[in-house]
Amino acid sequence: MARPIKCRKVEFLPDTTYFVPSSKENQEITEVRLKLEELEAVRLKDMEGLTQQECADIMGVSRQTFQNILDSARKKIATALTQGLAINIKGGNFAFNFCEIKCNSCNKTYGINYIRDKSLCPSCKSDQVVCNRKSRRCGRWCSR
Repeated sequence: MARPIKCRKVEFLPDTTYFVPSSKENQEITEVRLKLEELEAVRLKDMEGLTQQECADIMGVSRQTFQNILDSARKKIATALTQGLAINIKGGNFAFNFCEIKCNSCNKTYGINYIRDKSLCPSCKSDQVVCNRKSRRCGRWCSR
């Protein structure tokens, strides 16, 4: 069984989530889907100018995972710009500072500070915790 994908911490939600080339506004157009964690990686690295390790720490992932997210985002953006495709920003595996978590060992659900408490269940101390994708607080942000 594959290991579940852990939510990546995101601090920014864009107001505009859909971009279409002006020459194709009234046409049916192919789109590229950019995940919210990919947008966050581009924002931290390219706009904020942080180091790869600083970005990884902020998002709560390893440096390699951060680099993989960033590479995926840059490839999608480059493809959309060079081929005249729309960019749709939505979905992904992410959470905010406060997230609702479900323990797969004891099946309890609880709210946590994502940065501080993400690794262990407070009830049974298990490390089998994942974002509760059915939660109203976290679920829509952790959708795939």
